[in-house]
Amino acid sequence: MRLTLKKITVATLVAFAFGCSDTNKNEQVSMNKPENSSLDIWPTLDVEVKKDDAIEARVQEILATMTLEQKVAQMIQPEIRDITPEDMRKYGFGSYLNGGGSFPAGNKQATPQEWIDLAESMYQASIDASQDGIAIPTMWGTDAVHGHNNVIGATLFPHNIGLGAMNNPALIEEIAKATAVEVMVTGIDWVFAPTVATARDDRWGRTYEAYSEDPKIVYEYSKSIVRGLQGRYGDGFLGDDRVISTVKHFIGDGGTVGGDDQGDNIETEKDLFEIHGQGYVGGLTVGAQSVMASFNSWNGEKIHGVKYLLTDVLKDKMGFDGFVVGDWNGHGQIKGCTNDNCPQTINAGLDIYMVPTDAWKPLYYNTIAQVKDGTIAMSRIDDAVTRILRVKLRAGLFEKPSPAKRQFSGKTELIGQESHREIARQAVRESLVLLKNKGGVLPLSPASKILVAGDGADNIGKQSGGWTITWQGTNNTNDDFPGGTSMYDGIKAQVEAAGGSVELSENGSFTEKPDVAIVVFGEEPYAEGHGDRENLDYQRGKKTDLALLKSLKAQGIPVVSVFISGRPMWVNAEINASDAFVAAWLPGSEGKAVADVLLTDASGDVQHDFKGRLSFSWPNDPYDAVLNVGDEDYNPLFAYGYGLDYSQTDSQGDDLVETYDAPADEKVGRVIYKGAPVAPWVLSLVSDGQVSFVTAATAQSGAVSFRTIDRNVQEDAFRMTTDGSASAGVNLAAKSYFREDLSAEVVNETLLSFAIARQSDLNAPLMLNMSCESEGDAPGSCTHGVDLTPYLSTVEKGEWLDVSIDLGCYADQGIDFSKLVIPFQLVSSAAVTVDVHDISFVKPEGREALIKCN
Repeated sequence: MRLTLKKITVATLVAFAFGCSDTNKNEQVSMNKPENSSLDIWPTLDVEVKKDDAIEARVQEILATMTLEQKVAQMIQPEIRDITPEDMRKYGFGSYLNGGGSFPAGNKQATPQEWIDLAESMYQASIDASQDGIAIPTMWGTDAVHGHNNVIGATLFPHNIGLGAMNNPALIEEIAKATAVEVMVTGIDWVFAPTVATARDDRWGRTYEAYSEDPKIVYEYSKSIVRGLQGRYGDGFLGDDRVISTVKHFIGDGGTVGGDDQGDNIETEKDLFEIHGQGYVGGLTVGAQSVMASFNSWNGEKIHGVKYLLTDVLKDKMGFDGFVVGDWNGHGQIKGCTNDNCPQTINAGLDIYMVPTDAWKPLYYNTIAQVKDGTIAMSRIDDAVTRILRVKLRAGLFEKPSPAKRQFSGKTELIGQESHREIARQAVRESLVLLKNKGGVLPLSPASKILVAGDGADNIGKQSGGWTITWQGTNNTNDDFPGGTSMYDGIKAQVEAAGGSVELSENGSFTEKPDVAIVVFGEEPYAEGHGDRENLDYQRGKKTDLALLKSLKAQGIPVVSVFISGRPMWVNAEINASDAFVAAWLPGSEGKAVADVLLTDASGDVQHDFKGRLSFSWPNDPYDAVLNVGDEDYNPLFAYGYGLDYSQTDSQGDDLVETYDAPADEKVGRVIYKGAPVAPWVLSLVSDGQVSFVTAATAQSGAVSFRTIDRNVQEDAFRMTTDGSASAGVNLAAKSYFREDLSAEVVNETLLSFAIARQSDLNAPLMLNMSCESEGDAPGSCTHGVDLTPYLSTVEKGEWLDVSIDLGCYADQGIDFSKLVIPFQLVSSAAVTVDVHDISFVKPEGREALIKCN
């Protein structure tokens, strides 16, 4: 078999990794009703927004004038990196988007005016009928998921997990209103929010995008945030100060097996509705105008291709009359589809393809051809365009001024304005959950000598988490948050005003012994894919933050821990080493508000008490990832709804269990390559920084070539040949260059094992590298390796050498196995030919590693 080699650059991988089709997850489209399904489970909603006869007549009037090409263009949503205003003028796209970390002209520091300028140019091109023959205003969609989080200087609210701990739907509506205003300042019409997932497995990397494990909170919050974004029907609904909202991701993304992002939800239809459907009941009832289809599967079938759910349930039974938009090339994951060819998803009920990259153009022409040949019925196209036009008319896009002339456009003082920041500060204060307060150490007097330590203390990017300016929330500094404050900023201001003293020291050193230490630490930012974990053990195998806490305690200094995280985690040892322990979640840009709760005023009176209560159950051990209130065997460390305040006496001691037994079925000894890459690993070639995916038995890219060979059986090994013209080799990397949590391999002291035979002389180092994700966005932005040349030189050409490597050789150099991206990269800058067979992590079982490092 001879297939093709798909070549893309590393930069393209970074920009588009989360939209790549995954052949291991592609599933057959389901056009029929699943077995044992029952529409009776789903309600017919009494939606507040009723059809308007005048709007419906206008829709049909416009539709009657449109050509097939114009209709299909309304269903195509490209990304700002892939189109120009001239493309908009020629094709007349119904909408376009900016993905996470995508900015006007690719400039992260783009000003609000530059956002407006792009919105205006796209809008004017869309209503210019000179080329496409019709003037229908386009819409710009953006991921404003905790404020207008792509724009420098915007107010960033706590992520949803923190908002869930508030349990304050009224404040949620105010947050959404403020977000809508800041979005409107930049001329954008539509936000891809709220996420209404009910997260049931805390290993999922998007747990922080969920309000709760409890569908009741999700239901109430969905109503509030939709009303805040769009306005209440009959009272300024979709007016000049409101945006179109999107409830997402339909449906079941919070309940996949193992918390696997884009994985498979295998729950019954009853549970799908009762647990994962409540956010849609709430949001759609109050008039959400769009729904985003989910990447995940339901019982093995990708949602983007399930007609029963998208059409029979959502549209026909529940009565949703807005439009369904896809997620980032999600249609390409349906079996039989590619990013540029997928009639199945339209037939299933998708109305708008979200199609970043240059796949939009062939997708547009393929869809037109499929309507002409009858693969897609014209009635399905007319239904989709009817829905799109209905929403545009309800939103007043045909009547509103252009983006540059709207009510808030250009009023840059509204971006991060003080009234919005005060709403965010209230949310921060109400989201904090006090888990421990031994001896009433909190609240602290601002007149004290306070040491502020930990790498999260003065780090606005870390406290804000993923979906913060960049997609993963990485590569940000405090300078990227004008107007924002760190937790240290708030503590410093109040302590100095009260006559106390404060010292900032990330590593906990000090010039004068403090009365108390506030240590801020926790998870590094992440977003979808990159945030999935194997278990909930914080800093497994590398407890640097625990060491800091213990060091301070050993010196007789009371310790107040402020824990930043996107999920509950197993931190028993860290809690034991703390006198007080606060779950701060991901508070956003207004870190100063934390001090309002931790510190009294100058007179010793409480400023703000702790109001936060857990909307997620806190685990008893690292494997309590599926731990939800109402479970038959419910046994959390801290129960759903738990949270102390200053009126309560805390009986929590320092004796939580700090050890655990890994389950017998813990994933250890993973196979990476056995005749072919084993999921989630994919094979690629790298040459002078260019990465090319291998999809065939032979491949060549730049200075490296690849072919499968026979060792014991047919094609059970591969040969790598480099020509020496550039540094080049073979990668086995995580799917889409997402990170994988392989910390269990280090903890269990497994070895990296493989067989290798040299077929040439070795005149330069042959490096076996691993790469992990560090502070940067780039795949494998931390890379360390071992030179195999000394070992291969001990055997003759053609002779196989069994290699086993102590993982400490990599861990000691800085590889973080909880964030591993590339477990095996064989590269050389010289001309070399080597054969490789069976790559895996194996338990030692008395076997000594060939390569050991001290």
